[in-house]
Amino acid sequence: MLIIRDMRPEDTAAAAQIEAENFSRPWKASGFLDAVQSVSAVYFVAELDGVVTGYAGMWTALDEGEITNVSVKSSCWGQHIGRQLVEALLEAGRKAGVSSFYLEVRQSNERAISLYRSCGFEDAGLRKNFYEAPTEHAVVMCKR
Repeated sequence: MLIIRDMRPEDTAAAAQIEAENFSRPWKASGFLDAVQSVSAVYFVAELDGVVTGYAGMWTALDEGEITNVSVKSSCWGQHIGRQLVEALLEAGRKAGVSSFYLEVRQSNERAISLYRSCGFEDAGLRKNFYEAPTEHAVVMCKR
C-alpha cells in the first residue's frame, strides 16, 4: 500500500539515494535535512510497503510555491507515484495560501513534462543552459 506522508529527518538518506539515481547533480542528504527543518519548505515521501520509493518538495514564499524536487525510484516508474506526490504538494500549497506554483524541468524530460501538464502546469518560458552535466535548457512551468 502506498502512503504519502511528510518527509522526516530519518528519510533524508533514502531521498538522497533516489536523487542520486535520477539526477546528474544530486542533492545530498544534508540538503534534504535543511529543507525538512525549514518552515518555508514542504517535503513529502512516498512509502510503499514501508520503503521510501519517491519524494517531492516545494519552497513557499507568500502566495508562490517553487517545486524543487520530484523523484521516484526507477523501479517504481509507471505506478503514478510521481502524480500522487505532485498532487500532495499542490494540496499542501493551496492550504497554505499558495496561488501560483512554478518549477523547472529539463527540456528532454518528456515523462516529467507530460506529468506536470496533466496536473495543470503550462509552459511559461525557457531558461537557457540552466542544467549542467549535461548542459541543457530548462522549461519553466507554472500553474495558477
